[in-house]
Amino acid sequence: MIPDYTVRRSRRRTMALEVTREGTALVRAPLRASDTDWLATHMARRQAYLAAHPTPAPQQLEAWRQQAKAVLPGRVAYWAQRMGVQPAAVTITAARTRYGSCSGKNRLSFSLYLMDCPPAAIEYVVVHELAHIRHHDHSPAF
Repeated sequence: MIPDYTVRRSRRRTMALEVTREGTALVRAPLRASDTDWLATHMARRQAYLAAHPTPAPQQLEAWRQQAKAVLPGRVAYWAQRMGVQPAAVTITAARTRYGSCSGKNRLSFSLYLMDCPPAAIEYVVVHELAHIRHHDHSPAF
């Protein structure tokens, strides 16, 4: 079901969805944006994604946590040695919006949800976070 919403057009370049203080949906759109069912399309995409990726059971989360504890420290050690860097610590979290992070003190954190990814993606995230030990941003030098 798609909630009632208002479209407000202005000289902006992008489209945005806002839930107002009153709890109504407001779509901000460029003046020349087409009148397609933008909101319906994006809500349908999200619903399809959620149907294809159901919330894991607690047992699955614990299995991923144990797998992460078994796999990630070894991958970090391997790539750290190859890259000539040394993380201060490696932790496993239940972060849902990012697979990995590197703190300003060179502490690496990895989400247990990373264990649901292909091995090549796991390697990529490990190397990416280790690279942040040298460059703590995504500048061209990174």
